[in-house]
Amino acid sequence: HYATSSACIKSLRGSDPDAAVYYVASMLAGGEDPKFIARRMIVFASEDVGNADPVALQVAVAASRAVEFVGLPECRINLSQAVVYLALAPKSNASYLAIDAALADVQREGNQPPPPHLRDASYRGAKELGHGKGYKYPHSHGGWVAQQYLPDKLAGRRYYAPQRGVELEMVRRLAEAREATDDTGWLLYTSDAADDPLCVGLGGRRI
Repeated sequence: HYATSSACIKSLRGSDPDAAVYYVASMLAGGEDPKFIARRMIVFASEDVGNADPVALQVAVAASRAVEFVGLPECRINLSQAVVYLALAPKSNASYLAIDAALADVQREGNQPPPPHLRDASYRGAKELGHGKGYKYPHSHGGWVAQQYLPDKLAGRRYYAPQRGVELEMVRRLAEAREATDDTGWLLYTSDAADDPLCVGLGGRRI
């Protein structure tokens, strides 16, 4: 059970569709619940593909729905299609690293309060407390405006470090918006330093 499912996930991570399909077949032949296989694929789509190919999560969720709606034996085809897609998708664990780094800060620093300008100012007495004061509405500034979003104690922290695929284009769009008003840039790194989870992307330069 766990040995085969582990081998399947590692084959997906290694971009080997043939091995991944084989291990899915092996699990199905051994009586594995196809819902278990589909659940593992959904986790993999976010953990190991992420925003390098955002469609991967949609494919995995669709396969899970197909398993529930169609059932065996036909849903084996849905699983096969999804497994092949996930295996051949570009890989990024940036979202996985980001949430774990943020959780580590929460555990280390506790739940830090948001800066006053981001706090809800709609209830009675909130404005007297300074809530919402100085908030800049991004739509009034061309879609992006420099302001602090993280709590004071964590200001300047970066949790998300884009790696490859679609997520790099997403960050380029953000960098273009920031360039006109922000001289800090968005730090992108070279994928050569694979041992460092933050060393990924575009050659260690700010854009």
